[in-house]
Amino acid sequence: MVTRSATVETAIGKLQGIEEDGLCVFRGVPYAGPPIAEARLRAPQQPPPWRGVRAAIDAGRWAPQNPPTSVLLGPPPGPQHEDCLTLNVWTPGIDGGRRPVLVWIHGGGFLTGSGASSLYRGGRLASRGDVVVVTINYRLGILGFLAHPSLAGAAGTGAAGNWGLLDQIAALHWVRDHIAAFGGDPENVTIFGESAGAMSVADLLAAPAARGLFHKAIAQSGPPSAMSMKAAEQVTATVLAETGVGRPETLRTVPVDALLDAQAAVVAQRGAAGLPLTPVVDGVTLPVEPHEAIADGCAADIPLLIGTNRDEAKVFMVSDPKNRAPDEAILRRRIERAFSANGVELAVDDVIARYRAARAARGQPVDPRELWSAIETDRVFRSGSVRMAESQARHQRHTYSYLFSWESPAMDGALGACHALEIPFVFGTLSAPRMDRFAGAGPAAEALSETMMDAWLAFARTGDPSTPRLGEWPPYDAARRATMVLGTGPHVEDAPYEEERCVWESSVALAR
Repeated sequence: MVTRSATVETAIGKLQGIEEDGLCVFRGVPYAGPPIAEARLRAPQQPPPWRGVRAAIDAGRWAPQNPPTSVLLGPPPGPQHEDCLTLNVWTPGIDGGRRPVLVWIHGGGFLTGSGASSLYRGGRLASRGDVVVVTINYRLGILGFLAHPSLAGAAGTGAAGNWGLLDQIAALHWVRDHIAAFGGDPENVTIFGESAGAMSVADLLAAPAARGLFHKAIAQSGPPSAMSMKAAEQVTATVLAETGVGRPETLRTVPVDALLDAQAAVVAQRGAAGLPLTPVVDGVTLPVEPHEAIADGCAADIPLLIGTNRDEAKVFMVSDPKNRAPDEAILRRRIERAFSANGVELAVDDVIARYRAARAARGQPVDPRELWSAIETDRVFRSGSVRMAESQARHQRHTYSYLFSWESPAMDGALGACHALEIPFVFGTLSAPRMDRFAGAGPAAEALSETMMDAWLAFARTGDPSTPRLGEWPPYDAARRATMVLGTGPHVEDAPYEEERCVWESSVALAR
């Protein structure tokens, strides 16, 4: 097989990619300067221009990270380096076509992952929809999300955290400035992401510096997420203690391996309290809490597609043997611990009783494992996503909700419709290595993948995910709560799992 090259000229230099399966593909394209040495824990800078032709054939290095805790979360990291701010482009043609652009922000708890993962290959989406697909890397963990007021500089102004979020904004600047040369339309950009990537999408809706850089948003299994600066300072204090340095600024000279060791310790200490290194409300990049900003209409002009998977939590339960068959006492202790660590002011026994009654009425299992999965799925993922859909729908009529219900065949079905399972359906990467064991295979799986690809592509093109295959996808509103259920036989349901949603609605009211 003869592989031909594809060359494009940007404002900062020429790039040579390859022609692959009828597409022009460019990998490892720098969108910002290396965030190393004194540039560590600072906002990204413009990439330096180059002379001649730069090869864009191999993917860039992964952001420094500890190995994933489970093989279900993805393959082990590829080559790592702090100089990781690159992106990848799949385009049907370098021809001034002004195609819709989809920019993918990967997940991984703000700690792991890469836009270069085989799961995120954009070729099928680009070919099927005649669109340009971009996947990005951004800084992770301590290097991407450590925050402290002293990092804003001696004058006390500027960003004091959110380095990874600022990387994402820098990548969107690159798309705005250069994507036309790749056949894309800088005035029709959709950001989409899963898990921490979806949380990033939601936070970008609330970030003033991202305004005008994208025009539609898709959030898969991730509501807005940003900690307070006070909470971030506590994490920073732990990192300083673990590394043995006295000031946050000194972390710019600490070896990366030592930072990763400290990061592992912070994650272990955090326990049930959730993600330790996330975007932060710093008064600059995120002036206010993202949920609040979205509710106030900060992204009123942005169509939104948002949803979750029915059994998100099951993928996290299988790594601990105690989670596989908990009894009632373990169920109560674990949920009580999670509620306490995350400030949930609800009575555990009442929540368990309400979930058990709602599921029993629908004929669903009510054993402790299923209850634990349902409660944690809603606490971490669905309740915040529903709240975000409600908030955005008040300002933007093109707001749409989905619930992914396809079940994984892995572990004899123990994972259900778990976290991250929808990704290969969205990207059309069901044929990726070992993916058949996780996501399934066969005509029904391929049909669902084609349905979801077409819906995502339609949304990126027009702001409406309705398609001839799927039919009309009604917009979401707080009265009807129309939700597209994506599984075997996709269909619209009004207010699915309404009893459980009401449990968390009372939790939000208590927090106000």
